[in-house]
Amino acid sequence: MTLEAAVAAPFRGAGTDRMGEGEFVVALSLDRDWFSPDQAKRLVDIATGRGLLAEADGDLVAQFDPAEVTVPPDFRPDESVLAEQSTFEKAVDALVAAGVEKREAVAAANERQREAGVTLETAAVLVARERGVAVEAVADEAREELVAEGEGIADDARPAAGEHAEGE
Repeated sequence: MTLEAAVAAPFRGAGTDRMGEGEFVVALSLDRDWFSPDQAKRLVDIATGRGLLAEADGDLVAQFDPAEVTVPPDFRPDESVLAEQSTFEKAVDALVAAGVEKREAVAAANERQREAGVTLETAAVLVARERGVAVEAVADEAREELVAEGEGIADDARPAAGEHAEGE
């Protein structure tokens, strides 16, 4: 809720659901004095990654109705909204947003991991998909992490320049 309120505030202040990134950053950093400009840009990245914002024709577009988000007059987000969530946390959050109890979502992901022998992130995505929860962006992120890990393992297994693999 805190992230959503922080993202909604500039749109609510402007009475729109679309604005330039510079305008958004100014609203958060100079107008409201909530974040530094760099932190406000980080918030854009996080909100985009979480599906709250999208970029279209050079503008940021809210992917929710900012007018429906309550932003109390004394609201001030803390810097924890700038912390990146893990892929697993994102998948669990999607399940919780769909009405699944957090403890049940985590337990289901753990069980699925044991059954399928996959990473916890992959298991959480599988559980979400099985329950009809849209997690395409999270699934893509989990896939990219697996590919990166696989490349790292493959790189470690390759002989360094000038070395030869066994049997050569």
